[in-house]
Amino acid sequence: MKKIIPSLLAMTLAAAFTAHAATPKDTLVIAQSTDDADSFDPAKGFELTTVQAFTNIYQRLVQSDPQNPIDLQPTLATSWQAGSDNRSMTFELRKDAKFASGNPLRPEDVIFSLGRVVKLNLDPSFILTQLGWNKDNVDTFLKKVDDNHVQISWSANVSPTYVLSLLSAPVSSIVDEKTVMANAKNGDFGNQWLATHSAGSGPYQIRKVVLHEVVLLSANPTSPAGAPKLKNILIKNVPEPAARRLLLEQGDADIARNLGADQIASLKGKAGVKTEAIPMASLYYIQFNIGANDTLKNPAFWEAARYLWDYNGIANDLLKGQFDVHQTFLPKGFLGALNDTPYSYDPEKAKAILKKAGLNNVSFTLSTSNQPPYLDIAQALQGSFAKGGVKVDVVPGLSSEVSTKVKAHQYQATLNAWGSDYFDPNTNAASYAYNPEDGSKTLAYRSDWHIPELNKQVLAATAESDPAKRVALYEAMQREVLKNSPYVIGMQAKNLIALRDNLKGYVQGINPDMVYYSQVTK
Repeated sequence: MKKIIPSLLAMTLAAAFTAHAATPKDTLVIAQSTDDADSFDPAKGFELTTVQAFTNIYQRLVQSDPQNPIDLQPTLATSWQAGSDNRSMTFELRKDAKFASGNPLRPEDVIFSLGRVVKLNLDPSFILTQLGWNKDNVDTFLKKVDDNHVQISWSANVSPTYVLSLLSAPVSSIVDEKTVMANAKNGDFGNQWLATHSAGSGPYQIRKVVLHEVVLLSANPTSPAGAPKLKNILIKNVPEPAARRLLLEQGDADIARNLGADQIASLKGKAGVKTEAIPMASLYYIQFNIGANDTLKNPAFWEAARYLWDYNGIANDLLKGQFDVHQTFLPKGFLGALNDTPYSYDPEKAKAILKKAGLNNVSFTLSTSNQPPYLDIAQALQGSFAKGGVKVDVVPGLSSEVSTKVKAHQYQATLNAWGSDYFDPNTNAASYAYNPEDGSKTLAYRSDWHIPELNKQVLAATAESDPAKRVALYEAMQREVLKNSPYVIGMQAKNLIALRDNLKGYVQGINPDMVYYSQVTK
């Protein structure tokens, strides 16, 4: 049965998408694909569309400064104090903070919000279970001190600095317990209701969601963050990049997201349009399954492969500036990220390395997604490796099928992208440089790479409170993985978007959740 959209939404849609009609002055109209979204509950939503919305709907105890994301700012908390045991923090809450419902922020809301994430145990819950929390013990780690203070403690050997990073992640959004529990069913902590509703204190609130069709947000003028400049945000599902570009060009959308390099190029010089390429925390890399054969486990082969990626040719010529050359496992913009690029395309040097190691007639299969840009990059790598005497057989497939085989070690090499789950260097270090041998499907595990010394370094970095010492630990790990590992990291992606040139105040950061609508004006 077709869902009926309320009249306000229908009117807004009609106004926004009539051919060649200007968008409403009080509404920001965004054209993007929303096919990935299945829930706007911050305890469940882990897709691009949902995490982009969370910063505008919800607030956390602490959040990144939009202009300097490494700097965590008080948000729903005004201050915090680490315990003497280094295993707890006490937060003072904003006294004037209210949710969109009008309910005041209480310590109980913080306890409920964090606890329900762990108890529901949905995809993003791993971010908080790193603290040693589980559904049976989480309540013992969350304590109301008084009407204005809440204590958060943990058993894992991690520093308060690291815990703050986790509490700034979208999954740590604070929800209004009274509103959520009034809509809970069958012990689901309001999960079903929050899939298409909101109970936050952010500058916007959900007015209506029709999954895979449209999202309408309306202003929350009483938000502790301050009232937003525009009354509405309308996010329309437009699956095809070319259609998104056309809507923007005609003035029927204010922002078009996730455009390809071709769409961006076609918009250059168009009247009324401006384009942006925003660095994002997504790295493209080859990884080798070193258990597949003796060649793939040979460090000399890893070194040669670093000289067979045509970095500039792929990033700048093939993909028209959609990517930056990047060779370390922390994306540019993260705490401790190294931007060293010691390797360049040099087929003759690669041949010499292989010859010295006695590696002849080298070949491997490269599994990758059959979607752009993966297949385009893989085919370019096939050509660049061939000039170094290495035969690459590209095997495209559905992303889900490729991922399943890689996790099961049923592959020789794969070209993939890795996005950061939260804004802390551990999010990537714990994948590229960590294989705890406990079944965790990290990238090191998927490469069958056994690294007990690097494991110790990763754990030491999460336990370190001193920022300078922590940066030094991550820099050392990056240098080691850059020089000697079964990965060739080649590029960092950019988020390509286009906007009408009358928009002001739009801010977007490196992580997917760092999308800020509240200060946008037309």
